[in-house]
Formats: sequence, C-alpha cells, structure tokens
Amino acid sequence: MYFPILAILACVPALMWPEALTDLKIAIVPMLGLIMFSMGLTQTRDDFVRVLRSPKGIGLGLFLQYSVMPFLAFLISQILNLEPELMVGLIIVGCCAGGTASNVMTFLARGNVALSITLTLTSTVIGVFVTPLLIQFYAGHIIEIAILPMLLTICKIVLLPVIAGTLIQFWFSSWVKKIDHLLPHVATLLIVFIIAIVMALNANKFSQVSASLLLAIALHNGLGLLMGYWAARLCGFSQKDIKAIAIEVGMQNSGLGVALAIKYFTPLTALPGALFSIWHNISGSLLAAFWNRHSLKTTDQYTDN
Repeated sequence: MYFPILAILACVPALMWPEALTDLKIAIVPMLGLIMFSMGLTQTRDDFVRVLRSPKGIGLGLFLQYSVMPFLAFLISQILNLEPELMVGLIIVGCCAGGTASNVMTFLARGNVALSITLTLTSTVIGVFVTPLLIQFYAGHIIEIAILPMLLTICKIVLLPVIAGTLIQFWFSSWVKKIDHLLPHVATLLIVFIIAIVMALNANKFSQVSASLLLAIALHNGLGLLMGYWAARLCGFSQKDIKAIAIEVGMQNSGLGVALAIKYFTPLTALPGALFSIWHNISGSLLAAFWNRHSLKTTDQYTDN
C-alpha cells in the first residue's frame, strides 16, 4: 500500500508552506463527497444481495462498529486526558462508519472481501443517521452538537453521492468497468489531499502534538482490530470472515470524521482524524501482510444463513 507513504510525504510541504493550502479548507467536504461517489460506482447488485445472505456477519460487524468503537474513543480520551478539541475529534472518528481502505486490506489479508465490502456499504448508509446521535451522546457534554445540520451534511456528502454512484454503475456498468481500476487511486489521492489541508490548518500547533494523542489513536485502532478479531472468533466465524470483521471494525472512515470536524468544529478537532488516516493504513497494511502469510488456527464453522 502506497497510501501511508503519500500521506506522510504530503504532510511535509503542508507543514512547511501551510499558507498554500489553508484557503482550500472549503474543498474538504466536496472532495469527500467525490470519494463517496467513487465508492458508489464500485457497488453492484450482488453487493446488496450479500447483505441478505450474510446477516450474522453483517450484524456482528455493525454492532461492534457502532457500540465498541465510539465507547473506546470516549474511554481512551478520558483516560489519557486529551484536551477537549482533540477528545471530540477522536470521538467523531470512533462514531464513523468503516473505511473503504478496509476492503483493500481484507483483500491483501486473504479475507472475505465480499463481507468487507458489504459491511462498509451497510455501515456507511446506517451511519448517516447513527453517527450524529452517537457524537451527541459521547461528546454533547463537551461541546454543543448540531445534530440535524450534521445529519443533513452526512446525507449530502455520503448518502446522496453513494446512491448517485450506484445508479450510474447500474445504468452504465460497461462504461464504469473501463474506469473502475482508477477509482481506488483517485480516492487515495483525494484523502491524501484532505490530510495535507488539515495538516496545513494545524501547522502552528503540530509541534505541540502530544504523545498522548498518538497513543490514543494507536490504542483506538489496535483495540478495535483486537476486539473485532476475538468477537468474530468466539462466534465461530470462518478464517476469512474473522479477518474481514476485524479489519472492518478497526479501520474507520476518518475522512468523514475530518470533514465533520472541519465543518462544525475547529481545525484542531480534525487533527485526530487526519493522523488516524495515516496510522490505520500503516497498521492495516502490516496486519494484512502478517495474515497473508499465516492462516488463523480456527475451525471453519461459519455458514451463510
């Protein structure tokens, strides 16, 4: 995966010449909408059918995504005593759906890619309504949360672009097939650009990034992967399904977290999401490489029902 390298390289000019990027703050939300549109272009009818064929795996993944991850973000930020803006930023990331990068990591790990894609799609759609409520629940005591405007924003930058992309894929599938190999690269470059803008907006504060924040991000991601792994294993899922669920739970749509933080809070609130984007791709790549070489020692007990 070249994403972490690009993201780190993009941070260098962003921190050295922030004035060249700070005015592009308004482009973050449209760019995320374009990423969601490209995600919609990759969805087929078969992807939606899988939701009905794999209710057990989808149910477990969604439960962990929207119960464990927000709670972990809140708990970790409290234990490490993050300052309020960073605490809200981490909570926002924890309340977001699974990230599309998880699909690539699952593929590299030789996991169940179909389950991963279906989980990403389902959690993204459900998150339109669930994410603002979770942010209010966990961060409402820290800062005022505009629930309805946030819900409408998520509809505009997530739900509508995904639906539009899916419809275009359905009506013009032959045309989409010609460009679908480019879509992951386009999404990657857009995320890297978003990270660079966030870094530029926080250039004067970046030197103050604490070890506590970095530890909080690593713990949130690591514990998500670990809990997804053990929950799926204890429920008797197959080796491939365990990998898909663990990776899906541990990797958040941090791009959405950044967009919400920028629009409704402060640039500093977006910093955890930007750093998470870099970190979870590094950890995900390492885990995928490990799983690619070592099979899980579990019995394949999972059957579709």
